[in-house]
Amino acid sequence: MAKDHEMMPVTDPSSKTSSPSAMSRKGAYAAGSYMACAVLLVMFNKAALSSYHFPCANVITLFQLVCSCLLLYALRCWDIISFSAGETQSIRYNPATLVPHKTLLHTIPLAVSYLLYMLVSMESIRGVNVPMYTTLRRTTVAFTMVVEYFLTGQRYSLPVVGSVGIIILGAFIAGARDLSFDSYGYMVVFMSNICTAVYLASIARIGKSSGLNSFGLMWCNGIICGPILLIWTSISGDLETTVKFPNLFAPGFQAVMALSCTMAFLINYCVFWNTMLNSALTQTICGNLKDLFTIGLGWLMFGGLPFDLLVRPYRGAISAAN
Repeated sequence: MAKDHEMMPVTDPSSKTSSPSAMSRKGAYAAGSYMACAVLLVMFNKAALSSYHFPCANVITLFQLVCSCLLLYALRCWDIISFSAGETQSIRYNPATLVPHKTLLHTIPLAVSYLLYMLVSMESIRGVNVPMYTTLRRTTVAFTMVVEYFLTGQRYSLPVVGSVGIIILGAFIAGARDLSFDSYGYMVVFMSNICTAVYLASIARIGKSSGLNSFGLMWCNGIICGPILLIWTSISGDLETTVKFPNLFAPGFQAVMALSCTMAFLINYCVFWNTMLNSALTQTICGNLKDLFTIGLGWLMFGGLPFDLLVRPYRGAISAAN
């Protein structure tokens, strides 16, 4: 059972070419899986950073990378998954990295963009409340369209551009009524939008040319970004702060961290799967759609945004437009 690579065809989204004008059933599954995982991940990260007041967002990212690499290494060594289409025992000739060095070097730009995306996104969650975070993140679709144009020459029709304009207009109207306005928090969220756009466009461009599937791209990201992040957290003192964190061994905090790492693994896979199977723009739109559920859960669990009749309809209109 574990030796049969044919059991996991779904793990190689790059092996199929989907039409940009229509979403396949597998593409719909990828989009739905991403949205479900994304909602849960935001909730668990917000709980760790706000409810337990954990001060080191970079350490959470490091934990997520380490857990992801350990799980991928075990699954690959047991031949439960593969890292590329038609892979045949690559472990024998490269046991250290599980992928050829040439392929690993090819994914460095993607890994760098992934690291920036993870770090800035984690910090952006801390800066603003969950409803406003999801509202501002809806502008990511515009950044994605611009980055895709410069990296791949992708152009979109006027109806698509007009729909994006409506989304951005609604986001700015909703954000204008935020009574807890924080310029630093807003700036970090917009930086996160730019990093997200570059990261998704890099998946669409580098991911497909590398010959790796979603698991392979996750593995390369982990072994490249993990050591960099470990050194950074050591120099900045985040690891020392984590060791001294009073709730480090609290069962509730450990449960939140475990769930956060699990969701991070699943959402990373779904991001690669959805982007490579559909497109970077589709991935961004899925991020907007899942915000409807994130806003509701975040409002109930963490609060931070007063009820407003002007903001609420625009949020509904934005979700409908997506």
